[in-house]
Amino acid sequence: MSDVIEHARPQDFGGVVLQQGDAAYDEARVVFNAMIDKRPAMIAQCESVADVQAAVRYGVERGLEIAVRSGGHGVAGTGVTDGGLVVDLRRMNRVEVDPDARLAKVQGGATWGDVDRACTPHGLATTGGRVSTTGVAGLTLGGGSGWLERKWGFACDALVSVELVTADGRIVVADENQNTELFWALHGGGGNFGVASSLTLRLKPLSTTTLGLLLWPGDAGPDIVRAYRDLFEAGAPDALGGGALYLTGPPEDFVPTDLQDKLVIGAAAVFAGTEAELRDAFAPMFALKPDGVMVAEMPYDELQSALDDPPGYRNYWSAEHLASFPDPAVDAFCNRAADMPCPSPSQQLVAPWGGEVRRGAEAWPLPYRQAPWVIHPFGLWEDAADDARGIQWARDVCSDLQEWATGYVYLNFIGNEGQNRVIAGYGEENYRRLARVKCEYDPENVFHLNQNIEPGWPC
Repeated sequence: MSDVIEHARPQDFGGVVLQQGDAAYDEARVVFNAMIDKRPAMIAQCESVADVQAAVRYGVERGLEIAVRSGGHGVAGTGVTDGGLVVDLRRMNRVEVDPDARLAKVQGGATWGDVDRACTPHGLATTGGRVSTTGVAGLTLGGGSGWLERKWGFACDALVSVELVTADGRIVVADENQNTELFWALHGGGGNFGVASSLTLRLKPLSTTTLGLLLWPGDAGPDIVRAYRDLFEAGAPDALGGGALYLTGPPEDFVPTDLQDKLVIGAAAVFAGTEAELRDAFAPMFALKPDGVMVAEMPYDELQSALDDPPGYRNYWSAEHLASFPDPAVDAFCNRAADMPCPSPSQQLVAPWGGEVRRGAEAWPLPYRQAPWVIHPFGLWEDAADDARGIQWARDVCSDLQEWATGYVYLNFIGNEGQNRVIAGYGEENYRRLARVKCEYDPENVFHLNQNIEPGWPC
């Protein structure tokens, strides 16, 4: 049945169609979260915007549930569907850089690794995801938190335009001059309004970046987290990002053997500049005499892939955004670390915001940007028998910090936590406005496999 879409629109579809029984089907349906094991009726691997149109029209005409697949990195696994149609964009991963205009045109299936590798030779960059395998479209349209956010804001702040295939198969372009309400909605509203076949991003000069990771035994956590908090609350430069995090000590040369495979506390630093500048900005953390030290100056594309999450693990993530981070909140955060799956690639992270994140708080439907701190339990483990324990740990981390939480949440940091949490991603007023945009571009809620904005009523 590999010619099903060709029979629907043979003049348009030029990609590959996969169904159960095809040799490449099982590999194509795998997403980052190994908890997700869904079997779509069809995977339409698109190679052009015309393919996207043909696939969407085919799915809508036949009443198939439609999932849109780009990076496939989201923890909820919404890039795949049981029994429905996957519009798979991964073959559409071209990145065209105009170094004079400082713009990058990015196809909807590109990952941040594709963007970073295209931009770095020109000494240009933009805020991307914290790992290279994340899809550009999903991260950017969902807001776009990344290592350089304090210096440059979120990924969505760099959006110049978006080319979108709507539920009725039309091509719509949104920018600051046309379809402006849709353009506003695409700064955080995710994949609710159509399939992003391409995005144009504004770039900025960047010659080098530096990555640092300092490690101590896990029981030093409260002192390290307080020192990290104090550093940023005292006015750390916007070029400095990172996080304080509990993790499993990795089997690396810079990690003492007695810390390897044990719970450790780390202070991560990412600096948009040289190693000397990072060491100066991060001096209070170096003064605490870490047991393990790794500092490396490198091009941005290498930094972005240096901390790539390993595939094949079961995942559960959540987040809370804090209005303040006083000592009792630090203690609550640190006390829960003993429940984190370890040894595993799991992390219990607190990240500083502020800088351009906060300065851009009023521009788009993202009220959580005003938070100075983000708590992010990021769970990965291998054995399904650990699911209940790992999920409960992540939920408990967030629950323990409720007293200091803003009530808003960055939706790319969480999975399916219910409609109230979706509304908390935008605030009630913004959500109503987004629902009106949804009503205009997707009144039947065809694109509902996401952090779903339900169409406003009446449509």
